[in-house]
Amino acid sequence: MTFLRSVCVSRPDPLVLGMLAAVVLAVLTPRWGASGGSLHLARVTQLGVGAVFFLHGAGLSIERLRSGAGNWRLHLFVQSATFLVFPLVGLSIEYLGAGLLPKPLRDGLFYLCALNSTVASSIALTAVAGGDVAAAVFNATLSSLIGMLATPLWVDFGLHAAGRGFGFDRQLLGIGRQLLLPFVGGLLTHRWLGATAARHRRAVGGFDRAVIILIVYGAFCDATQGGLWRTHALALLAQATAAISLLLALALGLTTWAARRVGFPLRVEVVAVFCGSKKSLAVGVPMARLLFAPAQLGMMLLPLMLYHQLQLLVCALLAQRYARRLRDT
Repeated sequence: MTFLRSVCVSRPDPLVLGMLAAVVLAVLTPRWGASGGSLHLARVTQLGVGAVFFLHGAGLSIERLRSGAGNWRLHLFVQSATFLVFPLVGLSIEYLGAGLLPKPLRDGLFYLCALNSTVASSIALTAVAGGDVAAAVFNATLSSLIGMLATPLWVDFGLHAAGRGFGFDRQLLGIGRQLLLPFVGGLLTHRWLGATAARHRRAVGGFDRAVIILIVYGAFCDATQGGLWRTHALALLAQATAAISLLLALALGLTTWAARRVGFPLRVEVVAVFCGSKKSLAVGVPMARLLFAPAQLGMMLLPLMLYHQLQLLVCALLAQRYARRLRDT
């Protein structure tokens, strides 16, 4: 409930505040964190990302995953929304929004649409709403694993379709080495490290946030040196905010309508809506670092950063409404 109250009063969470501070610092001191800068962030964040995914795997219970694995219709619904419907919306924005949005912003929105669902916030919101938490755990985890292949595939397809291929094989190997292998390694050590990870969950979360903030700082240092703010400035922020607001409204509307047409019970509808409409900052930030050149990274992350905060605010309000409806039934 503390999580819900903090979101519902519209206070950004510590991660959002940290990212905003990182962007401001990057504008003021771009040389420190830029590629080749004095902080050597590329190496630091590479090691940090591997540690984060190892700890995430170590904290994941196989038994808990098994308990939520039974509802195949729900799993198909969530993964189709995440990796089929959302990316197709992103492609539509990429090509139909040519006269409305600048190209770098459309690329960033497409990357956002190609990402996997969140884990921690989807599970927390499902619990607050009274939904099927075990199913949320399974779908959020499955989405993270599928996303390590599906997201680069979609990005490669979109870039190749626009004549801008980016070396898919090399990037996929980098994702496997830096994200998937540490995660699987952590999962295999859950028997020995799971209890320790659970006891120190707050410290693990703090380390996770610190790594994301460092990546954001480095990305916007490179973007500032590349002239991002001189070229786009406040108009870019306004366009990005409007675009992600419409995107979230579309995602929530479509998943809610489709879940009711399929006939899911209310506790299952909660999972379908929350897991099917949300996008992962925790995976999206380190993956973008592997998929895109440093000069592109700031624009790729801007829509994701805005979407992250907006989805927390809106979905927390929805969780309250779902909780009231379930209490009344």
